[in-house]
Amino acid sequence: MLKDRLTTLLGTATLLSLLVAVALGLKAPLDVNQGSLVRLMFLHVPSAWLSYLAYIGTGVFGLLYLLRRERRWDRLAMASAEIGVLFTLGTILGGMLWAKPTWGVYWTWDARLTTTALSLVVYGGYLLIRSLIDDPDRRARVSAVVGLVGTLYVPINYMAVEWWRGVHQTQTLRLLGKPSFEAAPIYGWVLLVATLAFTLLYLYLLRVRGILALREEVREERELLGDLNLKGESIRG
Repeated sequence: MLKDRLTTLLGTATLLSLLVAVALGLKAPLDVNQGSLVRLMFLHVPSAWLSYLAYIGTGVFGLLYLLRRERRWDRLAMASAEIGVLFTLGTILGGMLWAKPTWGVYWTWDARLTTTALSLVVYGGYLLIRSLIDDPDRRARVSAVVGLVGTLYVPINYMAVEWWRGVHQTQTLRLLGKPSFEAAPIYGWVLLVATLAFTLLYLYLLRVRGILALREEVREERELLGDLNLKGESIRG
């Protein structure tokens, strides 16, 4: 069981912030054109933000491993990649539910959608590589390089709607220049709260997954030592 104080505090703060975000989202006024469908934005946009944060985390933790050679950074990089893949799938699913009534189709090969789908290939490959390399140090080094290169996805995906105009709307939350909420002020504040809640969710999931990864690593090392001891005894016998 995860009983350390920081995990408990993070979990509590995450739960409370998510409940506030849900309450604000349900109380937000309906959009003139989309009606209640606009509320998908309060889930879709923060999910996309969390996937960005997770992929950046994978690259940063990988870089820290290359610089420090401490196994904990590799564990956090792996955990962050898993979280990123999970919320990328959530982003795509939410986007499809939003796209069908607005665009008439669940999916189109728009630049934003295409690059989002490609991120699943990149980070799915990252996780696959980890499963194929047995040596922990070599696995960490190779994964760190792939994770660093993979962070290029974030600015490309974010700017895709500006560089290659398609059916996808421009950025809902503009990070470059002065932040603006073009839809309506109330939507902007709800999005801000939801994004903060999802940021806390990322930190909580990262901590929990990192602790579990440490336990898995310790168990694997014990099993390896046990196998080596058995081989040593058989050779001496």
